[in-house]
Amino acid sequence: MNKISKLVKNWKKRKFIKKRKVIFRPPFNYDFTFKILLLGEPEVEKTALAHRFCFDIFNPSERLTIGVDFYVKTIELQGKKIKLQIWEVTGEERFKFLIPTYCLGANAAIIMFDITNSKSLNQISELTQVVREKASDIPIMLIGSKLDSQEVRELNREEGIEIAKKYNLSSYSEISTKTGQNVEKSFETLTEFLINQGMG
Repeated sequence: MNKISKLVKNWKKRKFIKKRKVIFRPPFNYDFTFKILLLGEPEVEKTALAHRFCFDIFNPSERLTIGVDFYVKTIELQGKKIKLQIWEVTGEERFKFLIPTYCLGANAAIIMFDITNSKSLNQISELTQVVREKASDIPIMLIGSKLDSQEVRELNREEGIEIAKKYNLSSYSEISTKTGQNVEKSFETLTEFLINQGMG
């Protein structure tokens, strides 16, 4: 083998090793990993909530989810490093059959509705029933979206709280995906509840 061939061979070998160092990284260590379901009827801003929380972006023309979308965000809370796996399941009728499957192994669930549209709560009874049948007694948070549209709201905060009590839900929150108001706080509240319950 001549000198040029040796140089080419060594160069390729070094290039491969360099690539391997970039590709194969040591795994992150988490104190907790929580699977959180994101449920609700279409157009209640489930995707917008996930995007605001995970990427801090808001897109008013966001497409509707087809089937299921998956997001991950790492947060630090109570001195713990926590990985949140957020599974957004579309609220379209033709994909309802997916919900029971994705309930398996879930640690918590968020049911969203639109405070400017009382009909967006039509599925709450069905959703809570499915979650409790398939995921056992996990905490469920009720979240009302579009807090930035107070002037056209159809349900006030007190009514939202009463609905959460009626279905024995863990907590109630109102958020704005447009401004980001209460988005982080809502996820932190739910995560703190999971930590304090010793789940994960």
